[in-house]
Amino acid sequence: MRPARSPSEAHASWPSPAWAWFTVAALMIAYTSSFIDRQILSLLVEPIRRDLVISDTQFSLLAGLAFSLFYTVMGVPLAKLADRGSRRLIILIGITIWSVMTVACGFATSFWALFAARVGVGIGEAALSPAAYSMISDYFPPAKRARALAVYSMGPYIGAGLALMIGGGVIDLISRTGDLSLPFIGQMAPWQQTFVLVGAPGLLIAALFLVVREPPRHGVVKTGVQTAVLPFLWARRSTFYAMILGFSVFGIAGISYLAWIPAVFIRVHGWEPSQVGV
Repeated sequence: MRPARSPSEAHASWPSPAWAWFTVAALMIAYTSSFIDRQILSLLVEPIRRDLVISDTQFSLLAGLAFSLFYTVMGVPLAKLADRGSRRLIILIGITIWSVMTVACGFATSFWALFAARVGVGIGEAALSPAAYSMISDYFPPAKRARALAVYSMGPYIGAGLALMIGGGVIDLISRTGDLSLPFIGQMAPWQQTFVLVGAPGLLIAALFLVVREPPRHGVVKTGVQTAVLPFLWARRSTFYAMILGFSVFGIAGISYLAWIPAVFIRVHGWEPSQVGV
């Protein structure tokens, strides 16, 4: 039996479908961009190790800990901020931060400078999904919400593929021209130029959210079922611990694969980054 809705919920006015789907498209593009920016590092493992004189262990810290730790830690406070503030503005700032920090990766000349830039990428990207899910829930009534969430959730899968395809093509193109000499900056290696070229378009995506509208919040109707959620979860905590552990292991395997499979093809089979991308 479905819980009764309040009069305000039953007669709630929802934003126009055109604006709602425009927002979903913008959010999906942002989600795609976030995965491109986080995954491009894996194609650059060899030149980064060579130029910064770092080990595979240090590179794994750049690909994993620097990003994931702060992405995880910042998720909850940014979600709370999204509950209270402008979600549109939070997303705009988040995209700007991770795009600028991706560009900053291109100016890194040491392990710790690149580590700090990757931390910034993680913090910026942590702002996206909490605010995005909240916005979608206020743009679409429950009967239409699943489809919108499905479209948004396509972002990481598109981004993971495009990161390798676009990144490989950019690296191949830049590698033909070699180092770039810029006034006041000096020499930029091809891998540094790649970060700049991949990160800079994110600022255009951020600009999309200057026109995205902040939807009115519809709120949540509290019921006896909802107030019993926490006791329900606590009584079955062992089951949820197992689920969390399982998803954590799945994440470790997935991220490890994405981070190191390009290096395997490059080192063992002698492939070019453009071939790995395809």
